[in-house]
Amino acid sequence: MTARDNTHPATLAPSVPAPDIVRCAYLDLVVTDLKKSRDFYVDLLGLHVTYEDDDAIYLRSFEEFIHHNLVLRKGPIAAAAAFAFRVRTPEDVDKAEAYFKELGCRTERRKEGFVRGIGDAVRVEDPLGFPYEFFYDVEHVERLHMRYDLYSAGELVRLDHFNQVTPDVPRGRAYLEGLGFRVSEDIKDSDGVTYAAWLHRKQTVHDTALTGGDGPRLHHIAFSTHEKHNIIQICDKMGALRMSDRIERGPGRHGVSNAFYLYILDPDGHRVEIYTQDYYTGDPDNPTITWDVHDNQRRDWWGNPVVPSWYTEASLVLDLDGNPQEVIKREDKSELAVTIGADGFSYTRAGDETGSYHGEASKGFKLGSQV
Repeated sequence: MTARDNTHPATLAPSVPAPDIVRCAYLDLVVTDLKKSRDFYVDLLGLHVTYEDDDAIYLRSFEEFIHHNLVLRKGPIAAAAAFAFRVRTPEDVDKAEAYFKELGCRTERRKEGFVRGIGDAVRVEDPLGFPYEFFYDVEHVERLHMRYDLYSAGELVRLDHFNQVTPDVPRGRAYLEGLGFRVSEDIKDSDGVTYAAWLHRKQTVHDTALTGGDGPRLHHIAFSTHEKHNIIQICDKMGALRMSDRIERGPGRHGVSNAFYLYILDPDGHRVEIYTQDYYTGDPDNPTITWDVHDNQRRDWWGNPVVPSWYTEASLVLDLDGNPQEVIKREDKSELAVTIGADGFSYTRAGDETGSYHGEASKGFKLGSQV
């Protein structure tokens, strides 16, 4: 199968109804060193341990009442094992199973769940090659939202979204819209190439995003804080611990989503975004915002460059047998290539060929003609 295979099930419309997805709920993540991962996610980021043993750690954010938002499982290859979504009713698990079977996708159903704390669930290898899980039954745990004795200066309060790398963003967008997701924002060019799309079920900018690139791969998982000063505290803490080399990008303000952000890398290179202050998208006629790929404020509102690793590096994903999925090369133009290596070098003001605006280099190159 290739990214351009138009006979693939993702192009077909099932006759059965899609499941009613409520939100992204947890990520099942394979790590190679459980102790190092615990140091990162618990001691550094402050996620709360629901349960742990020699093989896995179950973590949740400050305001969560379901069993976990992140599972760290020890394994030989660092990869994402499942992107899990909660559905509205137990019957929606049945709908999910029927929907993906009709798409021709591989499915596996476990009444006892695939991980601790989750009941009846179905996992699928979706049309893009990603391992998705759908569940309703879940163990409730203490919601810590008023446990201010546990609240850290950089507290992670909610799981916000996933970000997935896929070669063909329009195809992925059509599949997810068929599954009931709505597009809040996207990035395109004048030739009609789509580079990324943000899709939601809950009433925020996204529950997952599609980034154009070689895939299927996990780009990042994102947790929200209450305020942007919480993100600054995480940066200060990482600096104090001499971990600044694990800060990949930011802090900054996104154009897309309007959120304040920070990207950091865990011991296996899994990318984590810390995220806050996006906007409400719950109205049925919420408009889609489209960004020009050459607008250097789309990825960072202040126009700061994006490091190339952010475009090229991502985590493998697993099939239902636990084997890495084949990574398929993107055939469309890459965002990295068309924005001249990093989008801090691209233009904000089309037509400014002479660099007359405040003496900047032509087309608003942020770093100027000395580079």
